[in-house]
Amino acid sequence: MENQIKIKPTTSDLIAARKREFLETNNIKGRQMYDHVQDDFKNARSFIDKSIKSTGIIYDDRFSNHLCAWDINYPENPQRYESIIKRCNELGLIERCIRLQCRNATNDELLMKHSQSIIDILKSTDNTQSFDLLQTLSSKFDAIYFHPSTYKQSLLATGSSIELVKAICENKIQNGMAFIRPPGHHAMKSEFCGYCFFNNVAIAAEYVLRHYSVSKILIVDWDVHHGQATQQMFYDDPRVLYFSIHRYENGQFWPNLRESDWDYTGNGDGQGFNINVPLNATGMRDTDYLAIFHQILLPVASEFQPDLILISSGYDAALGCPEGEMEVTPACYAHLVHSLMGFACGRVAVLLEGGYCLKSLAEGAALTLKSLLGDPCPALDMTSNPSNSIVQTIQNVIFAHQKYWKCFQVDFLLSQSFRALSMYSYDKEPLSEFPTANCYPTQDISKIDEFSVLQHLISETQLLNINNKVCVSFDLIMDQKHESSESGHPECPGRISAILNMFNEFQLTHRLLILPSREAEESELLLAHSKEHIDEMSNLYKLSPSELSDKEKCYDSVYLTTDTFKVSTLASGCLLQVVDSVMNNESASGVAVIRPPGHHAELDIACGFCIFNSVAIAANYALNKYGLKRIMILDWDIHFGNGTMRAFSSDPRVLYVSIHRYQNAKFFPCSEEGSHKVTGSGSGEGYTINIPWNKNGMGDAEYISVMQNIILPIAYEFCPELVLVSAGFDAAIGDPLGGCKVTPECYGHLTHFLSSLANGKVILALEGGYNIDAVSYCMTMCTKALLGDPLPPLDLEYPICKNAQKTIKR
Repeated sequence: MENQIKIKPTTSDLIAARKREFLETNNIKGRQMYDHVQDDFKNARSFIDKSIKSTGIIYDDRFSNHLCAWDINYPENPQRYESIIKRCNELGLIERCIRLQCRNATNDELLMKHSQSIIDILKSTDNTQSFDLLQTLSSKFDAIYFHPSTYKQSLLATGSSIELVKAICENKIQNGMAFIRPPGHHAMKSEFCGYCFFNNVAIAAEYVLRHYSVSKILIVDWDVHHGQATQQMFYDDPRVLYFSIHRYENGQFWPNLRESDWDYTGNGDGQGFNINVPLNATGMRDTDYLAIFHQILLPVASEFQPDLILISSGYDAALGCPEGEMEVTPACYAHLVHSLMGFACGRVAVLLEGGYCLKSLAEGAALTLKSLLGDPCPALDMTSNPSNSIVQTIQNVIFAHQKYWKCFQVDFLLSQSFRALSMYSYDKEPLSEFPTANCYPTQDISKIDEFSVLQHLISETQLLNINNKVCVSFDLIMDQKHESSESGHPECPGRISAILNMFNEFQLTHRLLILPSREAEESELLLAHSKEHIDEMSNLYKLSPSELSDKEKCYDSVYLTTDTFKVSTLASGCLLQVVDSVMNNESASGVAVIRPPGHHAELDIACGFCIFNSVAIAANYALNKYGLKRIMILDWDIHFGNGTMRAFSSDPRVLYVSIHRYQNAKFFPCSEEGSHKVTGSGSGEGYTINIPWNKNGMGDAEYISVMQNIILPIAYEFCPELVLVSAGFDAAIGDPLGGCKVTPECYGHLTHFLSSLANGKVILALEGGYNIDAVSYCMTMCTKALLGDPLPPLDLEYPICKNAQKTIKR
């Protein structure tokens, strides 16, 4: 039999095949493809006029009045409030916020969650001057003291909480923080408890449900004590998802309740809407709390898609607090709140609960406020792994909630042999009378080193507030030159101007620092390419059209013009301009709107529309010029970035993560190096992470799952000093080559997640993406995320497809 000659398909053939695949994937017949795609941009377009608003703050020096007159060492004291205000003033935070006016809660507002009888008991103490009487009354409740000012101050705390959420719901502010006391999350319907009188968060949530078009509220309670009262008040209400991380120790830690364990999941219609994450050991660190967020809270929040988020923000899990005995750093709280700010269109209200080490309390609260203000999150030291205890707890929680949440209905989270374990061991009889003094943990002298560690952390934490949120670099020469002679080629001029026009349409341009363009110098190109390759490209201008056509045949999917060298060096140079601006703290983050793309270009050869590998050049440039030790490159272009991977496969300073369509090495560039089995070589082994899709049609849910389950945990452990994104948008819905369904708003959310890393030093460099409308919306959503703007909610199709589950499991 004669050998058949294989004819290499043209780019037009590939595009036609991908279009047919797209139409089949999306079940579109008898309609224009781009008519369908336009509908998929409706969600992004609806946020055209939504930009970040101011942060609100509510506080009043009357919160210093309530104190324990018979025990000057009582931990819930006025110094808590005063230390927070002092630290926020030192950092210049309060002057950057809109101050809201405090007010007293009305009786009707209190009755939404409390009985009239318990309200009257507290009212009866108002201005009572008999401290003996107040102490006797205090002994009837668990961990409570009364002061003549307690009633009015409790009204003020609850009323202020309502005012904060009202301002958010009425779009007067984006988000906000209430520095209030006494705390509230232990206050039950008819009982005072745990320093709490009225349940501020619960009443604020109920007020919103009754007065605004809000149907879903997420309450996150990270106080180290379980907010049992908030749980009780919404236990059968599916409109409120209550999520609590608290010290439990199998019931041995206060409030010593069986209902604080992981298997209390809600009742009736509220089943699945109560999530307890009980900590059964002390000494939990940032790593443990972030693991809880990445593995449980963020997936559930992504599926729940709340309209408003309320945070019961206690800081008694912070390093140095004698009540919590945990080791969460103040900086970690900035990361926790930042991860939640991508939900609910950024509507987040933080209400103070506990926290009894004044230094860590003040620093934690201040850094929470800095995060709400949009400042970069300080870097964390993630050298430890999550503890065995927290791994067991996370698995228990997922086991309990798998039947309620589709995000947990996947093969890779729990083994089939997993058995959940609950051990409640508290057996003491309840007290009929409670101590009112010397009834609290005191600082363990043996742990006094925690204070020096804490002071060191505070002094070493880099707190940035950079005026220019986002810089952008481009040059319209890239938009006017370097065009294929082949009609309909996807990598074409027009991609850049389309993005810039979309920036104008969304009114972003005036908010960006526009950098001058420049061409990359030869010495810079040599950071990722051979002299021979550079010389060959630099001489293209001498060739005739027929000679250029012949030379193209030497490469895989590359076209060449007399302008190729100039345009390609402009692309790399513009990206380097962004690197300089970000690394010099002139800008917090940046976007390079450039072409041609670069991530397929290897040391000595062009490939896949790519001439010079701009991101590889930029990474080496940053390593050399700024002495960086760790750079993360995330490549979400639908095609495997073979050039970038090879450039750093043996370099442990660069973590390369690629999400790409693979099809068992049958999707361009058809390289087995895109397999999940390829992890790097030599000292770089483990620093290449391939996430290959072996099926088309992947969408938002799959990409968000990969971000939460793989990318974020690894990125936090790696702790990059700079994040570079090879931002190809050919996985976007409507792309003629990619065959996937990722929406522009999903790319925005991916960018938001990344922006907590590297002190916010995140740079996006345009790679592929060949539906011009889709590319424009995608880059615009990413840029809005970097600016801190509210992002459209996602409509995620959980559980993710089986093929994606298999990829993540591998």
